[in-house]
Amino acid sequence: MEKILFGKGDSQVFLLPKMANRHGLIAGATGTGKTVSLKVLAEAFSDMGVPVFLSDVKGDLSGLGKEGVENAKIVERLDFIGIEDFSYEKYPLEFWDVFGKKGLPIRTEVSEMGPLLLSRLMDLNETQSGILSIAFKIADDKGLMIIDLKDLKSLLMYIGDNANDLRRQYGNITAQSIGAIQRRLIVLEEQGAELFFGEPALDINDFMARDREGKGVINILTSTELYNYPQLYSTFLLWLMAELFEELPEVGDLDKPKLVFFFDEAHLLFRNTPKALLEKIEQVVRLIRSKGVGIYFVTQSPSDVPDSVLGQLGNRVQHALRAFTPNDQKAVRVAAQTFRTNPNLNTMEVITQLGVGEALVSFLDEKGIPGIVERALVCPPRSQFGFLEESKINDLIAFSYMKNKYTTSIDRESAYEILEAKAKEAERLAEKEERERQKEKERLEKERMTKKTSTRTSTYKRQTTVEKTTKSLMTAFGRQLGNSLARGILGSLKKS
Repeated sequence: MEKILFGKGDSQVFLLPKMANRHGLIAGATGTGKTVSLKVLAEAFSDMGVPVFLSDVKGDLSGLGKEGVENAKIVERLDFIGIEDFSYEKYPLEFWDVFGKKGLPIRTEVSEMGPLLLSRLMDLNETQSGILSIAFKIADDKGLMIIDLKDLKSLLMYIGDNANDLRRQYGNITAQSIGAIQRRLIVLEEQGAELFFGEPALDINDFMARDREGKGVINILTSTELYNYPQLYSTFLLWLMAELFEELPEVGDLDKPKLVFFFDEAHLLFRNTPKALLEKIEQVVRLIRSKGVGIYFVTQSPSDVPDSVLGQLGNRVQHALRAFTPNDQKAVRVAAQTFRTNPNLNTMEVITQLGVGEALVSFLDEKGIPGIVERALVCPPRSQFGFLEESKINDLIAFSYMKNKYTTSIDRESAYEILEAKAKEAERLAEKEERERQKEKERLEKERMTKKTSTRTSTYKRQTTVEKTTKSLMTAFGRQLGNSLARGILGSLKKS
């Protein structure tokens, strides 16, 4: 059975590909070797033909695209671990960037993200989140796609203008909450989030590529700028995880994963996360393995991850932690307690003594049982340490076979265009109604002047402008897509 050699302690330590979709954790203080562990695993998965997705907050993961260079420390480590057929290699990379500057633009539609994640992104309170959910419910019921932020702003304006008519079906809608959401949208735009919402939307299957040699493509999300907006960074990755869960088919237990997803700076995902959302994250992590996806959280301490999620991370790599303060000491205890005890190893003591590139490791065995924790030196990566030259990154982006697909903007008819058309129709109806009212006034004045006394009673009941516009708008909504839209666990849109 094919195995991934990760390092060596008393003996060589292997990760079983069949257990790789049982998720994992790479933890440790800054500068202790987490990036090396991540690279070693990413390279191994790529060599097996498994595509990888990872976020690069420092830019140094781009070195995966160039062969490593031999030095004395690497040779010494190879001799200790017992690797004889080691070769330096470069790996196939695809760069992505929410802002479209240092990678292919990666976008989604507002409708696809859904109200739950969008509320988190905008940091809305419970009442405001409820109003946003109503807005999505109105659009979903009528099959209206909200593609970008201008669509959402138009929808909110419509709801605010017609709150009295809509609240009978959808509940109370206050002008204060609508206004608060509109202000938060302005903040999002100032952060550049409007670049993330739009078309062409990401096709998740484009992450599943292999090169001509059969290596899995390593998809790098360039996050050096995105990381400056922690809420946008973590919500984006959470949406991506939800998208994988909703779109990929059930495959059961495979010999190796279909995709491995590394979530760097994972503590941001769980910071100030409402309990309801946390429960849904836990559910996605638990169920996504049946889609053949392995999720690996990369963070400083296991205590950054809630127990309900931590318990589902079967493969553990723990680099050194510092114990300078009471909080540090507590984190060390938590980390030590997450491992299966080794009677020959004082785990809590060793965690503070590990050197750079050294880790406590526990991987699942063939039966899915966590192995006894071992102290191990991690294998050196085959690719280059540090950054890939900017010119080479630009070449990879320029010659990507997906460049035309994702750099050509699309702006099809959606909520903004429909609501703009309805607004113009409302103006036309109002002008027509005013002309009819003026004619009626002139007729009555003429009758009065000619002293006609006959009483004329009209049986025609005129619809108000609002009624006409609302009915016309609802008809247009119904024609847009025809069917109500369905949403998944995290509120993201189901495409089928």
